[in-house]
Amino acid sequence: QVQLVESGGGLVQAGVSLRLSCAATGRTFSTYSVGWFRQAPGKEREFVAALSWRGRFTDYADSVQGRFTISRDNAKNTADLQMNSLQPEDTAVYYCAATTRSLGFRNRADYAYWGQGTQVTVSS
Repeated sequence: QVQLVESGGGLVQAGVSLRLSCAATGRTFSTYSVGWFRQAPGKEREFVAALSWRGRFTDYADSVQGRFTISRDNAKNTADLQMNSLQPEDTAVYYCAATTRSLGFRNRADYAYWGQGTQVTVSS
């Protein structure tokens, strides 16, 4: 079992940076790949970024490539999402999730564990 708790969301202006954190409980977190998803009002939850359990493989949605960076610290059981150059279209609830897949991270159905989400609102 893995429990995930996100933090770091907030209301920011366009162009600034924000860092989201995901804290995991459970001794096996280091064996899971971690992903970040987001869901805007009226839209489906979409893939944002993912990182394999050893940190060897990453994947980013085209919309955030070059602006967002995912990282993890298995010793601390945490995973972060650094978001730079935020835009109003980045406004959403952001979710951290864990999967046993080591590749092919984009399908949310592959993720067994989810956090409760943290709101990010970017004003223009």
